[in-house]
Amino acid sequence: MEDRQFARKSLDARLANWRMHDPARPHRGWLRAIREALGMTFKDVAQRMGVSEATVSGYEKREADDSITLGSLRRAAEAMNCRLVYAIVPETSLEQVVRDRAARIVDERLARVGHTMSLENQGVPSTDFAHERERMIDALLRDEPRSLWRIP
Repeated sequence: MEDRQFARKSLDARLANWRMHDPARPHRGWLRAIREALGMTFKDVAQRMGVSEATVSGYEKREADDSITLGSLRRAAEAMNCRLVYAIVPETSLEQVVRDRAARIVDERLARVGHTMSLENQGVPSTDFAHERERMIDALLRDEPRSLWRIP
C-alpha cells in the first residue's frame, strides 16, 4: 500500500469518532461557557493566567468571533484545568475525499471526450462508460496523485 494511502487510512481511523461527535461551540464560545459553568470570574482566570481581566475578556470575545489564536485558547483552557482539543475533521473519510476529487476530474475529462464523440455520432454504451470511468479514477489515483489538487 502506498505511504500516502496508508497515512489517509490511519488518519481516517483516528478521525472516525470526531465525525460522529460534533460538539457545536456554544454561541458565546467555550471559554465563557466553561468559565461560567465552573463559577469562575474574569479575575479568577486572569490571576491563574497571569494576565489582566481585560485580556481574559478579550480572549472570550476573540473566540466567539473566530479570531483567537490556538496558543491563547490553550492557555486559557489550562487556567480552568481544561485542555484544548483541536482537529480538522473532513465531512467524509479522507479516502472518499480523494476518490471524489479524482471522480470529478475524470468526469470533466469524459465530458469533453463524450461531447466530441457525440458530435461524431460515436456513442459509448453506458456499461462500458461506467467501467472506463472507474478504470480512469483508479489510474488517476495510482499514477497522478499529486495532480488531484491542481486547479483543472
